Amino acid sequence: MVKIFSFRALRPEPAEAQNIASVPYDVVSTAESREILEKNPKSFLRVIRSEATLGDVDPSDPSVYRAAKEHLDEMVAEGLLSRDAEPGIYLYRVKQGGSIYTGFVANVSVDDYLENRIKRHEHTRYDKEEDRTQHITNTGTHTGLVVLLYRDPGEIFRYVSSLVPEGEPDGVVKTDSGVVHEVFRVAHPEAIAQLTGLFEDVDALYIADGHHRAKSSVNVATRRREEGTCTPEVERFMAIIFAQNRVKIHGYSRLVTDLGEYTPESFMEALSGLFEVRPYGEIDDTVFCIPPLRESAERLHVMHMYLGGAWYELSRPVDPALDRIAALDVSVLQKEVMEGMLGITDPRGDPRLQYLGGARPLADLSEKVDSGEFAVAFSMQPVDVEDVLSIADAGGVMPPKSTWFEPKLLSGLVLHTINE
Repeated sequence: MVKIFSFRALRPEPAEAQNIASVPYDVVSTAESREILEKNPKSFLRVIRSEATLGDVDPSDPSVYRAAKEHLDEMVAEGLLSRDAEPGIYLYRVKQGGSIYTGFVANVSVDDYLENRIKRHEHTRYDKEEDRTQHITNTGTHTGLVVLLYRDPGEIFRYVSSLVPEGEPDGVVKTDSGVVHEVFRVAHPEAIAQLTGLFEDVDALYIADGHHRAKSSVNVATRRREEGTCTPEVERFMAIIFAQNRVKIHGYSRLVTDLGEYTPESFMEALSGLFEVRPYGEIDDTVFCIPPLRESAERLHVMHMYLGGAWYELSRPVDPALDRIAALDVSVLQKEVMEGMLGITDPRGDPRLQYLGGARPLADLSEKVDSGEFAVAFSMQPVDVEDVLSIADAGGVMPPKSTWFEPKLLSGLVLHTINE
């Protein structure tokens, strides 16, 4: 079983939620953060990207973390953020287009992570780990949400949904793109006890997004244990928890700056030796993903490529001898095309290879190629969520940028402090 815990959150005053809520720290650059803060000094980016409030400074300089602490303390002192008097859990509902996503924010156990009841499917990078480790250490606060999934035995999502009250949210934010984020506090002890009890039948939680935030939280707890300065709240970290069938996965697009030794013509010829290559024709470039040209009784790898002003479909049968990771479309693309043809052996660090989040319209890919910034783009089909969970169960690691989960959550609406 996994454990979940209520906590006394630090949250924006309802009237300030719209001003304070921000995108997560890892989706904007320092320059972009600075532009946002110039227009809206109350944005929570002043805490999570505090280097944007300083001069020309290395983002890992100790002054950056001191500034994050100072800005957070100022927001509390100014009455922009206040702590709940009693522990609660926090329903978080996202209305996006025609979809509604409902999860809840609670604390989870560091020991569940260390003992692999909170499972991961990606490697973390030390520099990113250390950045957030220092941020948590200096601010004494978990400022970002780790997104966790659970296999719902049948009644948990129904119960979570039943807790959403009829009245106004405790916090509501509408983004420029029209997405609505709502937070509802649930503090009744009986409701909290029933929800925590339901998780006694859940064997594992799975990280969908936030591998670095989770590992950084565990780093802080491990160091505090060694120092003998742990508190109960240090032993836990904040997460938003969704049923596995109540999220959406998009593919993660690839862009490559050049074709190496190939011309567009020879590149197409070489690809034709690996895949069936078909011109796709007209597409709706406002959508996120291109549907396959045809249905097949056999399982196929399917990916779409933009080259020379046109879209093509690449397909081939899946080798039944491959394991789940090797059988992923992104694994085949990396092995056969990126590495085998273009010499891109480090998908995490090669500057020739860039990624574009799956919830971006196809027009963004074609425009980047048409501009000459990139030579070719690949749009990937979404990975099935059950594949992600099964790979994590087996202790496997997916290739980088295999999944783009929705909904994407905002920062600053619910915070967890560790030094109570």
